[in-house]
Amino acid sequence: MMQFDVAQHGDVVVISLSGDIMGGPDGSTLHNKLHELRSAGSHDVVVDLDGVRFMNSSGLGMLIGALTTMRNADGDLRLARVGERVLSLLIITKLVSVFKHYGTVEEAVESFG
Repeated sequence: MMQFDVAQHGDVVVISLSGDIMGGPDGSTLHNKLHELRSAGSHDVVVDLDGVRFMNSSGLGMLIGALTTMRNADGDLRLARVGERVLSLLIITKLVSVFKHYGTVEEAVESFG
């Protein structure tokens, strides 16, 4: 089961995901949170994947949906601390070129500079 925490870093919102990212109801929860943030005026989001143990294709679809949501709001979504398993999934699906990803949350937040 996926869990997430939300923190504000200046104008950037950091969402720290943990657990297994499998889409489904978790995707709906994240989707609703992103729309809430967007309505509140937040358009730039960093998703911290350090606590993610596993991600399937539905979880990947959930991230693509999140990216689209933020880009449609004239913002962006960037990934931080992507683990080897998730990175290999991004490489295999060729999505590694779609998502900007950074080694630390701080680097990802600063990239919005």
